[in-house]
Amino acid sequence: MSARRRMAWYALAIFLSSAGLMVLEIAAGRLLAPYIGVSLYSWTAIIGVVLGGLSLGNWLGGAWADRGGSERSAGLVLGLGALSCIAILLLLTLVAPPLQRSALDLLTVSFLFVAALFFVPAMLLGVVTPLLTTLALRLDARTGRVVGMMHALAAFGSIAGTFATGYLFIQYFGTHAVIIGTGAVLGLLALAFLLPARGTALGLAVLGVAVTIWTQARGGFLQPCDRETSYFCIRVVDMSSEVPFGRARGLVLDHLLHGISHAARPDILITPYTHLMDELFAAHLSDRELPPAFFFAGGGSYTQPRAVQARYPGARIVVAEIDPQVTAVAQSELYFEPGDTRIIHSDARRVLQQLHDQEFDVIVGDVFHDIAVPFHLVTREYAELVKSRLVPDGLYTLNVVDVYPDPRLVKSMVKTLREVFGEVRIWMEAWTLQDSRVTYVISAADAHTAPARLRATRGLQREWRDVTASLLEQGTPMSALPVLTDDRVPVERLLSGLIFTALGR
Repeated sequence: MSARRRMAWYALAIFLSSAGLMVLEIAAGRLLAPYIGVSLYSWTAIIGVVLGGLSLGNWLGGAWADRGGSERSAGLVLGLGALSCIAILLLLTLVAPPLQRSALDLLTVSFLFVAALFFVPAMLLGVVTPLLTTLALRLDARTGRVVGMMHALAAFGSIAGTFATGYLFIQYFGTHAVIIGTGAVLGLLALAFLLPARGTALGLAVLGVAVTIWTQARGGFLQPCDRETSYFCIRVVDMSSEVPFGRARGLVLDHLLHGISHAARPDILITPYTHLMDELFAAHLSDRELPPAFFFAGGGSYTQPRAVQARYPGARIVVAEIDPQVTAVAQSELYFEPGDTRIIHSDARRVLQQLHDQEFDVIVGDVFHDIAVPFHLVTREYAELVKSRLVPDGLYTLNVVDVYPDPRLVKSMVKTLREVFGEVRIWMEAWTLQDSRVTYVISAADAHTAPARLRATRGLQREWRDVTASLLEQGTPMSALPVLTDDRVPVERLLSGLIFTALGR
């Protein structure tokens, strides 16, 4: 092979290996979402571990090149990189069970998951660029030109891998297929480099078959999602055991249950927080004569919009759901029939901004990014937007996951909402254990009609209480908590009681 062709071959290998590394990094977020969710901390772990592996690989690749690195060396490391991709799926089956059973906090579990699965592949792929760049310099002594070109190709490959994975590959093929495909491409590259070294190629091939068989035996190639989208790993689970009669199904997005729908009775709200919201609607709308107007930030299982359809015939309902596949699953498997409900597949804040000519009696926030409400939906600016879209005596309700008895995020949100609304209240079930994870409901209006203690008037027998005063007076002082603004939204810090304990799992 001529020097020019060898140079081109090295350039292609650097491009594809760099693209492969970014494919794995993006795929890591989706692969781990059913186990640890998708949060600032999980992505921090992914980026940090991959960069750590890449850095070590770059150093090792440079040292290897100085000590006699060759094309066979490049083929060997690419082959091991290909094996490590398949091994990711195998290791997931080995690592996930003990980590899921452990009492470790979410931050630690996220790091251990990522380190166990992705550090070695990142390190191996990090070896490729310095090794092949050194080989290229033996063919062309123009150091600046060669080094600049190879680094540019590595960067371009990383960019291409990022965009292709995020915009195309995962949507059309799924995470498992993307990881396997990356391994296959790296394997073909390795074989091309190892053709003269048939013994090494044969050894890697045998090892690859062994890893593949072991992965298959462990179920590593099985996809845990019913549907995998750009936003979520979607699963539908049978929840009939949670209802006194009939059938029910629940929607799981990534690792969290987002709602339960009864097959025959849309008015039966199984999860306590949706039932509480329903009772707040009833109390607030008791004196309305015209059919009310509802806006839902988040559709999810569409349990609440479905109940509103049944309770308030003729109600005007608008739902902002960012993922069209979530809506499709709600229709096909969770008994939701849109009817006259208007569904807009976009970010809730963006939708509210666009609906400048409409007002609603009730606005409902039921949007989660992992265990946290997306930060742009908890700020003062968003609260002002909500207020501007409500009728003068309208009601805003939302649910928030936090700890008990000192829910710092909830308290900070109350402090923020009080700058916009006349009265803000926190609700929870009448009984709660100390040091527990709780789904709170916050209601905001200029005047509330619900009593301080609320008993279910329909559906399952439950009781809730207004705990605003007790929560705000204990634990972290309100003066120490921030008003949340678009400029400063420390959601993860305020949720440290979940993230740094097993309660966040």
